[in-house]
Amino acid sequence: MQGNSVALTAHDMSDMGRLAQLAMNPQSGASREEIYLAVASLYRIQGSGLNNRERELMREILKRLTRDVEMAIRIALAERLAEDTTAPHDLILLLVDDTIEVARPLIINSPLLTESDVLRLIAEAGMSHQEAVAGRPHIGVPVTDALAKSDAESVLLALVRNATAKISSASYETLVQKSRALSGLQEPLIRRPDLPPQLANNMCEWVSDALKTYIKTNYKMATKDVDAAMSRAHVVLKSEPSGPKDPPADSAQKLIEKMAASGQLKAGFLMRVLSQGQMDLFDLAFARLLDIELARFRPAFYERGARAVALSCRAAGIDRSVFPTVFNLSRQARGLPVVLAAAEIQAADAIFAGFTRQTAMANSTPRCCNSSPVFQALPDARAGVLGSRPQVAKRQALPKA
Repeated sequence: MQGNSVALTAHDMSDMGRLAQLAMNPQSGASREEIYLAVASLYRIQGSGLNNRERELMREILKRLTRDVEMAIRIALAERLAEDTTAPHDLILLLVDDTIEVARPLIINSPLLTESDVLRLIAEAGMSHQEAVAGRPHIGVPVTDALAKSDAESVLLALVRNATAKISSASYETLVQKSRALSGLQEPLIRRPDLPPQLANNMCEWVSDALKTYIKTNYKMATKDVDAAMSRAHVVLKSEPSGPKDPPADSAQKLIEKMAASGQLKAGFLMRVLSQGQMDLFDLAFARLLDIELARFRPAFYERGARAVALSCRAAGIDRSVFPTVFNLSRQARGLPVVLAAAEIQAADAIFAGFTRQTAMANSTPRCCNSSPVFQALPDARAGVLGSRPQVAKRQALPKA
């Protein structure tokens, strides 16, 4: 602040009630920015000596002022506190819940953030906060296990590029499977010195020739094992992919019906079996969630393009951010094209923006009737991705989720 704009006195800074009044109604030239910094400084210096009521009052003042204080000021405060080992823990948490620009220096550097704090951020905060957590030095297995479950490529990339992150074998298996569809993960994964050699070996089936050579040169495994993996990869590339069983095994159908009856059949199960390549379970579960017969689901889902997949995902409760993974892995499993054209991406975005989950499933009929509107609303594949779709146009006028 400049000159006469700085009007807080020592008495003001030591009087909690006075600070609260000033926060609600600045006067005598004191700006909200000045009050914010005064309260934060007092909290930082005297935090250990404050009683619960005083601490709660200061947190409330800071929360009230946050939206009126320039981001640059909040960032400067966060940067000062990032390596402070004596700052009040709840002040750190308050700033960590701010926008990512303010939170980032604390998420990455603050020694006061506990593992529980970080796990809460992963569960409750947005993708940008999760990405910052993934770049935090020396994160342990509970944290990396939680991050590895993300479907956001930027979060996964930050994790595998974090050389100090401790990643479990189970999470490495998850990350390696996700690298089938997310090619950007492949090289940073392979270049991690702690990647289990057998998993690197498995990646030979889908990575580039240059990365196969890197694996063969840098991983300590029998040359014949790498050569065998590379040979299998060539066979896979040249041969027709094996189709799903039709009908699927009785055991698979019974599992899906049991899960549906117990209320355990959810979108998370779809993603798990898809990432594991269990396509019969994926198809059965998806068809069951959409309340449609398997024989009708498969041609509609696999032959009608990106809009069919997007509408199915919306109806099943799968988030927009996961849609590309569903599209890529489901197509890859059947040797279908996995590249989304710009028009297809636009069409998928329109589905997620224009439909709630309920409207995507609206007017669904029993499976025995073989006529779920989820696919009735879609044009035939021959009409093109952006062909006429009168039913979709009507539903897009409904409220969004």
